[in-house]
Amino acid sequence: MPSRRRWLVAVGAVVLLLLAGGAVALVVGLGPTGTHSQAADPPPPTTADPTTADPTTADPTTAAPTTTALPSPTGPPPFDRTQNSIDEANSIWVVVDKLRPLNPIDYAPADLVDVGNGHQMRAEAAAALHQMFADAAAQGLRLDVDSAYRSYVYQQNTFASGVARLGEAQALRGIAKPGYSEHQTGLAADIGGGGCEIDPCFATTPQGQWVAQNAYRYGFVIRYPDGAEGVTGYRYEPWHVRYVGVALATEMRTEGVPTLEQFFALPAAPSYAG
Repeated sequence: MPSRRRWLVAVGAVVLLLLAGGAVALVVGLGPTGTHSQAADPPPPTTADPTTADPTTADPTTAAPTTTALPSPTGPPPFDRTQNSIDEANSIWVVVDKLRPLNPIDYAPADLVDVGNGHQMRAEAAAALHQMFADAAAQGLRLDVDSAYRSYVYQQNTFASGVARLGEAQALRGIAKPGYSEHQTGLAADIGGGGCEIDPCFATTPQGQWVAQNAYRYGFVIRYPDGAEGVTGYRYEPWHVRYVGVALATEMRTEGVPTLEQFFALPAAPSYAG
């Protein structure tokens, strides 16, 4: 029996050791108050040093400025030389010369109005002429209308009379054939003042000088300028003004182009074809 007793003693010792180990583990697992301890608090978040710039939130005062491309400066659009016809008889830009008769040749405007002294012009041209005369008068310069619209028949008689009086060669320098006259358009007028009527001396009068400097402001050009007979076919006529509208008259003056033929790149018309 001694062996059996020793075995029991050994088993008891093992049991005691196991119980002792469990007690130690239980004590270690309890907090100071006898409850289970909580998990350790996580470390506090790291606070960035305020002196260190965050690349994603850079100080706007030090950010590179944004460059906005500005549109390239552009000047005014080029003058549109096609906005009105130079061929149609009722256009204010119609070009009539010894190579360019009116079409139809016996054209007559439908909007003629009185401009004084028994003469008529187309309504738009007449309004501009009245304004030009009024502004000249405000400066003490009286202007008169000596001639304006002439019908096809009237021009027939005028040309025939000129030929009889001057001879055909001389008449052709200053009197248009019927159908080739600017007066037939209702856009032209012969004006005078200062004691000079329908003569080159008009250019030397205060009235003539004022017209030469200011006619474009009202839409008129001196249609037959000095030195352009080889282009227009007519000698210098400082008294003959032609309405083309303010836009064209101003553009011609700005560019320094004296005749409609040159402005529109038309052939010179010193004489009639044939």
